[in-house]
Amino acid sequence: MPELPPRFAVTPEEIDRVVADFYAAVRVHPGLGPVFAVHVTDWPAHEAKIAGFWRNAILFERSYDGNPLQAHRDAGNVRPGMFDVWLGLFDAVLRRNLPPETAEAWSALAHRIGRSLRYGVVEQATLPGGVPKLG
Repeated sequence: MPELPPRFAVTPEEIDRVVADFYAAVRVHPGLGPVFAVHVTDWPAHEAKIAGFWRNAILFERSYDGNPLQAHRDAGNVRPGMFDVWLGLFDAVLRRNLPPETAEAWSALAHRIGRSLRYGVVEQATLPGGVPKLG
């Protein structure tokens, strides 16, 4: 099977740098830090897994084995409103670490993925008729 070209120009090293910078920011974020701290006990392993996710999503490396939607659903403490905060922080990290065109392209992909995850979490947290589950 022929290799797919990357979605946009970014190196594996840039992906690793963005992921490391993002999770450094997450760990000190007052809203996101506690949510992640409940689940992540080995930050280097988590960052390597997420870098693999992005290398797969952008470079088509097939370096990720996981189900992000199921992970967010199973977490139990991920709420729909957190995605806007996550994406805002991620966008700031992208702008800080990458050329504008690359940051914009990666941001667009992250926002598409974020919309899908938010939808999956919202649907999981909603009763018939759109009534939110409170428990």
